[in-house]
Amino acid sequence: MTHTPRAAHLHTPVLLDECLDMLAPAIDGPGAVLVDATLGMGGHAEAALTRFPDLRLIGIDRDPQALALASERLALFDDRFTPVHATYDRIDEAVADHGRDGAVDGVLMDLGVSSLQLDETDRGFSYAHDAPLDMRMDPTSGPSAADLLATADERELTRILRSYGEERFAPRIARLIVRARDERPLTRTGQLVDLVKEAIPAPARRTGGNPAKRTFQALRVAVNDELRILQDALPRALGALRVGGRLVVESYQSLEDRIVKDVLRRGSTDSAPPGLPVIPDDMRASLRLLTRGADRAHDAELAHNPRSASVRLRGAELIRPWKDPA
Repeated sequence: MTHTPRAAHLHTPVLLDECLDMLAPAIDGPGAVLVDATLGMGGHAEAALTRFPDLRLIGIDRDPQALALASERLALFDDRFTPVHATYDRIDEAVADHGRDGAVDGVLMDLGVSSLQLDETDRGFSYAHDAPLDMRMDPTSGPSAADLLATADERELTRILRSYGEERFAPRIARLIVRARDERPLTRTGQLVDLVKEAIPAPARRTGGNPAKRTFQALRVAVNDELRILQDALPRALGALRVGGRLVVESYQSLEDRIVKDVLRRGSTDSAPPGLPVIPDDMRASLRLLTRGADRAHDAELAHNPRSASVRLRGAELIRPWKDPA
């Protein structure tokens, strides 16, 4: 099987075998359907379609460029692959349109920014290269990072940097952004990197990597509404699974992982009051957890793919029809 070199090499899937092993009991069989809710460059999807010859896969991505390249990569799988251009909180709509009897057997989510978005320097996701301040995962819609920096007041900028980047110097950075934009628009990543370096005291810049990392993460999360989409997508994904289906999620930062952990914990806990002698079925847990805590990348994975260093892998099996306990 051959693919275009660009599509084949832009994405190295993280914990690929571990994800597929966790999904296998649900998707290894005739008529099985898997949703790759964050298709990206299609690395996980290609491996799943190759390993499970009876599998059909629905691939969702908001990035038109990623969707086109992944579709090219997966073209030889013909009608076993269905691309969907959408944010993945619309997973229930995608399943209703393309699932089997309105349900699916597995859902995979590989969260955060993709290799394509990081490596294409003109997208503005990277603090390592000067580029337009865009950061939109779908560059055809919505305000860019430059738009956000031009319009948000100092208080809102502080909230974004503190809440989404866990940046302890958020007020200083926000104050400097507002002061700088009064002199000239902030339109380049290089301008923002320089501002952050100026705002953070020298001793704090000596450890922890690039001092702009947390600011860039925060703006990316805000521009793409990532945490709200994740919060909405998880219960919809679980509601789209048939009993026996499995959800597997890879997170790369603590804010995402906290949301995933909370939803899976609630779903795997009986809702009956303590001491009830018999637990009614509608108060029993909907989920069985597949990981103790979160799985991490092993040494071989870290050596092969340095981007796996921060991954947290969690999974759950639907053992009763989903009832959101929230």
